[in-house]
Amino acid sequence: MTDPNAYTVEISPPDITPYRGGNTGIDYVTTLDSGKSGPHVMVTALVHGNEICGAIVLDELMRGGIRPLHGRLTLAFCNIAAFERFDVANPETSRWVDEDLNRMWTAAVLDGERDSTELRRARALRPLVDSVDFLLDIHSMQHPSAPLLLTGPLAKGRDLAAAVAYPALAVSDAGHAAGRRMRDYAGFGDAASPKNALLVECGQHWARRTVDVARETTLRFLAHFGIIDSRDGPFRFAETPLPQQIVEVTHPVTIESELFRFAQTFTGLQVIEKAGTLVGWDGEREVRTPYDHCVLVMPSKRLYRGQTAVRLGRFAVPGT
Repeated sequence: MTDPNAYTVEISPPDITPYRGGNTGIDYVTTLDSGKSGPHVMVTALVHGNEICGAIVLDELMRGGIRPLHGRLTLAFCNIAAFERFDVANPETSRWVDEDLNRMWTAAVLDGERDSTELRRARALRPLVDSVDFLLDIHSMQHPSAPLLLTGPLAKGRDLAAAVAYPALAVSDAGHAAGRRMRDYAGFGDAASPKNALLVECGQHWARRTVDVARETTLRFLAHFGIIDSRDGPFRFAETPLPQQIVEVTHPVTIESELFRFAQTFTGLQVIEKAGTLVGWDGEREVRTPYDHCVLVMPSKRLYRGQTAVRLGRFAVPGT
């Protein structure tokens, strides 16, 4: 039987050393200023060092000579220390060096006394992130799965996903018990703030199609804010978007025991028809679907205490 979670490495990490100096005082971070008033838009890649599709797209944009039509555009390669350890022969081992760079975006953590490779990088990036109006954070997934936008739990995130209109699935969730993501940091996660952010999960980490999704999402995000004109020049859209659906996560499953096991092999976005269907075991505790037509979002391979094993959600009814 074919393993539905099997993968091959179809893409190669780009050479990003030309961008090391940047122009912001932060290695591998470049801000392009149009000289005209407008928003500060930021696109980030390599928050996880083995998720290379975003780095490929940022490299393409830089080599393509991208310049914002108004406002400022920042392109940031984030977890360089982890990325430098990327090995095509063993690509799953370079997600981070000490800890997850995408679980530390609160003032309490960033201002705290704890230290790690990733915390030092987050603290270096923080003043720039504080100046950003709109953020797109590019990621990819462990399992072969349809791409999706993570909007956060607020209406403004869902509205931005609808405006970008790509990919065709948006997931509204509150993040992880293990720590806050960059897309939820400060004003991005504040309903009263005009700042906004999206995180895109582009598909399986090293599939060629994942780069196409990262590129299309980035161009549509930038065009929405008027940073590029998608009708002219090299940065044109390549795909026609499908009608977007939203999944609302109601039950993130955070692992509480020393051993979590799934009841069967899941790849993500399966719809479990019946409430009470067994999903897995957290130690001796059974994890079951809480309602009919339950959607499994991004089941994880990192099955250890404190991490999210899977998110359980349901398709939102239009207009609610």
